[in-house]
Amino acid sequence: MISDWITSIDFSILNWIRDNIYNDTLDWIVPKITFLADKGWFFIVIAILLLLIKKTRKCGCCLAISYSLGFIFGNMIIKKSFARPRPYSQVGGVTLLVDKLSDYSFPSAHTMIAFEFFAVMLMMPIKWIYKVIAGILAVAIALSRLYLYVHFPSDVIAGAILGFIFGIMGVRILDMIMEERKSRQS
Repeated sequence: MISDWITSIDFSILNWIRDNIYNDTLDWIVPKITFLADKGWFFIVIAILLLLIKKTRKCGCCLAISYSLGFIFGNMIIKKSFARPRPYSQVGGVTLLVDKLSDYSFPSAHTMIAFEFFAVMLMMPIKWIYKVIAGILAVAIALSRLYLYVHFPSDVIAGAILGFIFGIMGVRILDMIMEERKSRQS
């Protein structure tokens, strides 16, 4: 479903990264960055912790809704509909720094959950430094997927856009639910 010219541009970018940026230090660091979004564990733990504290419960609920939207629509529907093979499976000679993955490439679920988190943090009344940290983390995870040659740039861009949309939707949905509850109590 992804056009040949997009895939050609994607491979040009991935190969440029491989030929110009790969080094031993990043080979050690980047898998650790990407690990934070493996199965979404890090972001799910944050959501659970926020749900446990009354003061941060709204943020935790928004994250839970966002992650659910991303999982259902991003992973279950879009990823399976496009069924795009991973870049390393389409070319030879790529040494992977992480285990081969069994699911499809488009969109990047790691990037999606990281940007869901970032979008929700942007919409919360929290200190700006936490928003900056969330943004840096989201971008680092997105770039890690390219460095590791497990996603095409278009997969990562789609994951970031979808993650941002699902993050905003999570906040909006919870706001609508809270408004509805409030109006029923009046």
